[in-house]
Amino acid sequence: MKEKFMKSVLILLIGGLLTKVLGMIIKIVMSRMIGTEGLGLYMMVLPTFSLFIGIGQFGLPTALSKLVAEKRKNNIRLFFSILPISIVINLLLILTIIIIAPTLANTLLHDSRCYLPILAIAVVIPFTSLSSICRSYFFGKEQMAPHVISNLVEDVVRLTLMIIGIPFFLPKGLEYAVCYIILSNVISEGASILILFIFLPKKVQIKKEDLVPRKDYMKESLSIGIPNTTGRLLGSIGYFLEPILLTSTLIALGYPSKYITTEYGILSGYVMPLLLLPSFFTMAISQALLPVVSREYARKNYPFVNRKIKQAILYSLAIGIPATIFFMILPELPLKLIYHTNEGISYIRFLAPICLFQYIQSPLSSALDAMGKSKDAMVATTIGVFIRSIFLVLLSLLKIGLWGLIIAISLNVLAVTFYSIKKVRYHLTI
Repeated sequence: MKEKFMKSVLILLIGGLLTKVLGMIIKIVMSRMIGTEGLGLYMMVLPTFSLFIGIGQFGLPTALSKLVAEKRKNNIRLFFSILPISIVINLLLILTIIIIAPTLANTLLHDSRCYLPILAIAVVIPFTSLSSICRSYFFGKEQMAPHVISNLVEDVVRLTLMIIGIPFFLPKGLEYAVCYIILSNVISEGASILILFIFLPKKVQIKKEDLVPRKDYMKESLSIGIPNTTGRLLGSIGYFLEPILLTSTLIALGYPSKYITTEYGILSGYVMPLLLLPSFFTMAISQALLPVVSREYARKNYPFVNRKIKQAILYSLAIGIPATIFFMILPELPLKLIYHTNEGISYIRFLAPICLFQYIQSPLSSALDAMGKSKDAMVATTIGVFIRSIFLVLLSLLKIGLWGLIIAISLNVLAVTFYSIKKVRYHLTI
C-alpha cells in the first residue's frame, strides 16, 4: 500500500512538474504577448472565471473520487447519476453569466473591456466540469497516469492556440485577445476529455439500466459535494470580490485605475504564480492522499490515516522550506529569468514565508474531504474569506497601495492553515 501511494505521488509529481513548467511557459507567452496591462485585465476577470468553475463542478469530482475509492458502488451508475446534476447546474450558470455580465464588467469591475471575456466564461465552464468529473474517476481508482497525460495534452493545445491566435486578435483590442485566451480552454479541455476516454477500460459494458440515475447515488454524492462546493464557492467568492473591493476602495481614495490594474497584475500575474510554484508538489501529494485516506478512514484504520497525513505534510515542507529560503534571498532571479522584469521583488520577500503555510493547506484540506469532513474545510475557508475581505478594506484605507491586500492574504493563509490542523487532529483523536 505504501509503494502504491508513493508511486501515485511520483507519477503526479512528475506530471505536476511538467504541467507547472508548461503553465509557466503559457504565462510567459501570454504576458509578453499582451503586456502588463493585458495581463492585468486577464487577472481582473480570472477570479470570476474561478468562481463559476467552482460552482459548475459543485464538489462532484471530489464526491466521485471518494465514492469510487471506497469500492461500495457500481462506478458506471455512479458516473451517470452525477452527470445530470452537473448538466443542470452548468445550464443555470450559463444563463446567469449572460444576465449579469454587463453589470459585473461596468459596475463592479469598473472596466467595460471585461464584458466579452466574462461572456466567454459561459462557453467554457461545461467543458471544465466534464473534464474534472472524468479525471476524478481515475483518482478514485488510484490511476494517476490518465490525469497526468490529459493535463499535458491540455496545456500543449492551449499554448499552441495562444501562439497562433493572440497575434490575430490583439490588434482588435486587449479585450478580444483576453476573450480568445479564455475561449481557447474549450478546445484544450475537449482534447483532455478525449484523452481520458481513451484510458477507460476496454471491456466495460454499459447496460441500459446503468444510464438511469439512482436517487440514493445522487443523494450521497450531493451530501459530499454540497459542503465541499460551498467551501470552494466561498473561497471563489472571496477571490471574485478581491479585485472589486480593491478597485472600489483604492479608487475612492484617489488611486488611478491604471495603477491599480498594473500593480494587481504584478501581484497576481508575476508574484503569486512564482510563490505557488512548489504547489505542484503538494497537489500531487493531496491527490494521491484522497483515495488512500477515504478507503482507510472508512475501515476505521485511524493510525494508518494519521501516519499518511503526517507523511504528506512532511513531504510538503521538504520542498516548501528550500523554496521559501530561495525566494527570500534571490527573488529577482526567477522574476528576471521567467518574466523579464524586476517588478514585485518586495512583494515576494514578504509573502515567501507565509506561503510555507500555504503549501501544507492542500494536504490538510484533502484529508478533511477524504474523512467526510468537508464541512470543516468549508468553515476554514469561510473564516479565511472574512479575514481576507475585511482586512483588505481596512488596511487599504491606510493608503498603503497593494500592501493592504498582501497583508490580508497573509492573515487569511495563517488562519485557514491553523484551523485545518486543529480539525484534522480532532477527528483522528476522538
